[in-house]
Amino acid sequence: MPHSGEPPSLQSEVERLTAELDSAQQHFTDVVMSVQEGFVIFDSERRLLLCNDAYRQFYVDAVGQDVANLIVPGAQQLEFLTAAFEAGMFPDIEGTTEQYVEQRRLRQKELRRAVEIRFSSGAWVQVNERPTHDGGYVAIYTDITELKRREAELAGKTNTLEQLSNQLAKYLSPQIYQSIFSGRQEVKVASSRKKLTVFFSDIADFTETADKLESEELTQLLNHYLTEMSQIALEYGATIDKFVGDAIMIFFGDPETRGVKQDALACVQMAVAMRDRMSELQKVWRETGIEKPLRCRMGIHTDYCTVGNFGSNDRMDYTIIGSGVNLASRLEAAAEPGEILISYETQAHVKDQVQCEEHGQMDVKGMAYSVAAYRVIDLYERLDSAERPIHAELPHFQLDIQLGEMSDDERREAAAALSSALERLSSDGK
Repeated sequence: MPHSGEPPSLQSEVERLTAELDSAQQHFTDVVMSVQEGFVIFDSERRLLLCNDAYRQFYVDAVGQDVANLIVPGAQQLEFLTAAFEAGMFPDIEGTTEQYVEQRRLRQKELRRAVEIRFSSGAWVQVNERPTHDGGYVAIYTDITELKRREAELAGKTNTLEQLSNQLAKYLSPQIYQSIFSGRQEVKVASSRKKLTVFFSDIADFTETADKLESEELTQLLNHYLTEMSQIALEYGATIDKFVGDAIMIFFGDPETRGVKQDALACVQMAVAMRDRMSELQKVWRETGIEKPLRCRMGIHTDYCTVGNFGSNDRMDYTIIGSGVNLASRLEAAAEPGEILISYETQAHVKDQVQCEEHGQMDVKGMAYSVAAYRVIDLYERLDSAERPIHAELPHFQLDIQLGEMSDDERREAAAALSSALERLSSDGK
């Protein structure tokens, strides 16, 4: 026995260090076993070094104890993983056993930091892998089943909400729907003043046609007509306000605008497209047994209107009010079947691109003054070049010639005036 103060022998030192190492390993094992997540360590040859009961329990729940019994220290990872695959533990992985083995071999060469896996037990786990210093790796299996369940519930509710919002969208103009759901517009009783171009249309003598049809035929006809006109309106960026029987109320300039001039032009272009489409539909409707063809009359006016949400906090409509709305309605009522009547205010914005002719002054109910109206002929871009207007404007020079509207006498007089002006310009310039 060594005397007090003498250094310990080599054997006793080895024994002490071995005991400390065994104690540290036991502490590590105890810690691993106490972790709630699944924990597993593999060496560089992918032999299992250590795993906890939580890791084995995933296999027990999914494919039973027989496969779980293969998970012991020294076992090759591919051996028990292949057994688990053949037992159906991984329902989302397709292919043969050979294909699965090859897939796992490739994965062993390149560890992924995180991957989500669904087991046949219904459990979902997130696997986080990290390499060790000696070429092995450690993996943590976190149960995320509850998280996935909540995600599925949320996805289901989101899908339901999307379906409901899509149904709600059919009751609103697309622009209004988008402005509300994007947060650009609050759903509250409020309004503002804006310069808009307002459009009204209805079917001439529709009551007479309706009296000759059964309700089912009338419903089908009306829905067909409104669908065709709505599609054209949306193509031109219109805000569809409402349908009242066979009548349609539309406006341009809110909630989106391209400027008063462009809004007015888009509205007239839309009306011309609707008139063209009605001509095409007349043949279709005749073939269905409608003897008298349906013809639209349309009215358009550009003016300041009050636009916004009207009603109560519980029930409101997004619409427009004002004298400008009434005038557009009066123009529509005064139009002949197949005719588009526009006000002077609208004509002033579109005259460079739309051929119009004067309809004359109109006495409008509710207004103390007569209103100048114009009949839309067509878009100049669709007319022959000889009928297109000539327009030029300089600081001290302005020329406007409406060729399509000029009589032969007017053309001769205009030619003489231009010739005289040209002579004066030439002589003054010498």
